[in-house]
Amino acid sequence: MAIKIEMPKLSDTMEEGVIAKWNVKEGDTVSAGDIIAEVETDKATMDVEVFDGGTILKIVPGEGDAVPLGGLIAIIGDAGEDISSLLDSDGGATSDPSASTESSKEVEQTETTVSATQLPTAANDSTSSDGRIKASPLAKKIAEEKGIDLQSVAGSGPEGRIVKKDVENASNSTATSLTRPGAPASTPVSTPSFSSLESREVKVSQMRKVIAKRLSESKFSNPHFYETIDIDMKAAVEARTLLKEKLDVKVSFNDIVVKASAIALSRHQAINSSWMGDVIVEHGDVHIAVAVAIDEGLMTPVIRHVDKKGLLDISSETRELAGLARDRKLTPEQMEGSTFTISNLGMFGIEEFTAIINPPNACILAVGAIRDVPVIENGAVVPGKRMKVTLSSDHRIVDGAKAAEFLNTLRTLIENPLSMLL
Repeated sequence: MAIKIEMPKLSDTMEEGVIAKWNVKEGDTVSAGDIIAEVETDKATMDVEVFDGGTILKIVPGEGDAVPLGGLIAIIGDAGEDISSLLDSDGGATSDPSASTESSKEVEQTETTVSATQLPTAANDSTSSDGRIKASPLAKKIAEEKGIDLQSVAGSGPEGRIVKKDVENASNSTATSLTRPGAPASTPVSTPSFSSLESREVKVSQMRKVIAKRLSESKFSNPHFYETIDIDMKAAVEARTLLKEKLDVKVSFNDIVVKASAIALSRHQAINSSWMGDVIVEHGDVHIAVAVAIDEGLMTPVIRHVDKKGLLDISSETRELAGLARDRKLTPEQMEGSTFTISNLGMFGIEEFTAIINPPNACILAVGAIRDVPVIENGAVVPGKRMKVTLSSDHRIVDGAKAAEFLNTLRTLIENPLSMLL
């Protein structure tokens, strides 16, 4: 008996999935456990496997199509089996995967027409049946800037539409001239040539959709407030240098911030909390999400029980998770359950910024770059190294004084890195 394959729930926040790739086609025979498709969720690209063997009788969505949770993606059964009832029960779903793929990738082009009453009456292949000339907006703009008559330009676009390169080619073959004020009429002045990028529409990825939704909800639903503190990084820089030179141990400044944050969170449980409506959950465990930038957006793999781990473990785990994030190979379990988040833009030279809280966390820490600045020590101006961090807090959970206490503890730990070993 034929079986419907439906879009599975592949992450805790997933509402729909996008078919990234089909590994099978209609008529293929599969066995239980075979991977039939790759699905892009809000967090990663996951495999979809079948739990029963048989023949792929129908593939409903094409590559690039979004399917809601529980939506029909395929039907599997015996070769030649009648599946019309299953298709009817799903709203008569039909699909041509290859056509759907091309459709999903196509960038819609807006056709702009130029009235024939504004142009000479001579026609070319770019003239439509109603006497108007078909040209893209960019082609029209360039033609106006260069004084080119579109009536004399042959279009190479769909159905003879005039596009950018047609106007540029016409400009190269027939130079338009202007006359300088006060100069002899025969003195030509070449019109300057402007190069413009084509406007385009970029399809919003599943990850970007979810980022937009979740952060919009967080920003506009959670009353954010911000507190910034400046940290002396001299001791941390020296400690990191000693670890590398004496013990050949490599840790990043972000690893030090993660470790210090974990200890501070264990001492200030209100910061390590979540708003759950009727109750506030003060977490006993410290699980820190570390924001990792990828082309499609931002991923937040989670380091668990950070307060119980040493710098080396934190450093190794962070590098591993960041690599998986950039390769889009993180599992849902590796991105769930955070109690606090750290976002570091210091490596990009950003000295200070504010971050949007990653729900259901109560706070997020924004870490800036280490700056070489003059500081006063014992009445003298000496070179110093400083770093600003900004805590974004949900005012429903955290008050200003509690946030300040956490930041002061964090600063004390980072400025005295040996205290984190005690």
